Amino acid sequence: MANHSFSEHHTKSLPADLSAPAFVDRWRSRALVIGCIFSVLAIILGFLSGDHWDHFLRAWLHGFMLCFGFCCGGMCLLMVQYLSGGKWGLIIRRPLEAMTRTLPLVFLYFLPVGILGMSFGKIYIWNQYADWATALREHLITNEEAHAIHFKHAILNPWGFWGTSLFVFFIIGTYIFFLNRWSLQRDADSAPNVKYWQTKFENISGFGVLFYSIMLFIVAIYWIMSLDPTWYSTVYGFQFLVGQAYGVLGLAILTLIALSKAEPIKTAFRVTEQHDMGKLCFAFVMLNMYLAFGAFLIIWSGNSPEEIPWYLDRIRGNWGVIATLDFVFHWLLPFTLLLSSDLKRIKSRLAVVCCIMIFARYLDMFWLIEPNFRDAARNLHWSFGIFEYATVPVALISFWMAYYFTQLKRRPLVATNDPHLAEILEPEHAHA
Repeated sequence: MANHSFSEHHTKSLPADLSAPAFVDRWRSRALVIGCIFSVLAIILGFLSGDHWDHFLRAWLHGFMLCFGFCCGGMCLLMVQYLSGGKWGLIIRRPLEAMTRTLPLVFLYFLPVGILGMSFGKIYIWNQYADWATALREHLITNEEAHAIHFKHAILNPWGFWGTSLFVFFIIGTYIFFLNRWSLQRDADSAPNVKYWQTKFENISGFGVLFYSIMLFIVAIYWIMSLDPTWYSTVYGFQFLVGQAYGVLGLAILTLIALSKAEPIKTAFRVTEQHDMGKLCFAFVMLNMYLAFGAFLIIWSGNSPEEIPWYLDRIRGNWGVIATLDFVFHWLLPFTLLLSSDLKRIKSRLAVVCCIMIFARYLDMFWLIEPNFRDAARNLHWSFGIFEYATVPVALISFWMAYYFTQLKRRPLVATNDPHLAEILEPEHAHA
C-alpha cells in the first residue's frame, strides 16, 4: 500500500518535447490576417478623416504604448518573479521572456512617434510651437500652455526627447539580452548550481526593477504626460508601472490557459499556480484602483485651477461615458469577479477576466491620450478620425502578437533547471 501511494505521488512527468504546440502557428497566422485587415481599414479612415492624419498618429501612439507595456512590462514582471522566488514564476517565465524579445518591433513602432509626432510637431504641442511667444501672440496656445512650454523647455526639447528615449531603449535592450541569455545558459548547465543562478538573477533583477521604474517615470512624462505640457503629477509614473503589470499578467495568464490544452503546459500548469496568478491579478487591480482614485481624490478635493482642468477635459463633453466605462472595466468588474476563489481556479472564467483587463488597458490609454488635444478636450465627438483608435492600435497589437507567438515557439515552454520544477510536477493535494 505504501509503495502504491509513493508511485501515485510521482506519476507526473514532463514530456520529452517541451516546445510550443503546433496550434501556436495558427494563432500567428490569424494575428497577421487581423493585422492586415485593420491596417487597410486604418489607412482608409486616414484618407476619409481629412485631418492631415492627426488621429492616425494619435492612435499610433496609443498602439505603441500598449505594445511597449506588454514588452517592457513583461521584462519588469520577469525580474519580479526572479526576486519573489515563487513557483508561479517558473510557469510564467517563458511567456514573459517571449514578450521581452519583441523589443525590436516595439522600437520600430516608436520611430513614427518620434519622427512624425515629435520632430514634425504632429502630436506634441511643445515642439509644434517651440516659439511660444509668437504662438501666444497669434492665439495658437493659451497663457498656461505658453508658461508651461517656457518653464519646461530644459526638459521638453527634441534633444531631451530623443536622447532619453534612445537611452531607455538601449538599457532595456541590454537587460533583455542578459535575462534571456542567462536563462538558456541556466537550462544548459549540466551541473546546475542553484545558489549561483539564483544570486545572479536576483542581482540583475533587484537593480533592474528599480532602474526600470525610474526610466518608465521619465518616458511616461515625455511620451504621454507632455501631450498636455500644463499637466504634472507625482503619481503618474506609478500608475503606468502598475498598469503595465496589470495588462501583462492578463496576457500571460491567457497565454498559459490557451497553451494548457496541450503538452507541456498541460502537465506543468496546475490549479494551484493558476490560483496564485489570479490572486496576483487581484492585488494589482486593488493597487491600480488605489493609485488612480487617490490621485483623483486629492486633486478634486484641492480644487486647484492648475490641476483640475485635466480631469474636466476627461469628464465633460461626453467623456464621462468613457470615464464610467473605464471605471467599470478597469476596476469594478475585475475586482468583483476576482473576489471569488472558485473563479480563479476555473480556466474559462479566469480567461474572461483577463480579457476584460486587457480591454480595460486599451480603454484607459484612449482616455489618457485623446483628451489632451484641443479638438477633443471636453468634446468627445464621433468622426472618421476617432475610429482610428479602433483600427490602428488593433493592427499594431496584432502584428506584435504574431511576433510574440513567433518568439514563444523558439524556446522550450518550461525551464528545466529550476528548483521549483519538482514541486510543479507533484500532484495537487491542497489549494491556496
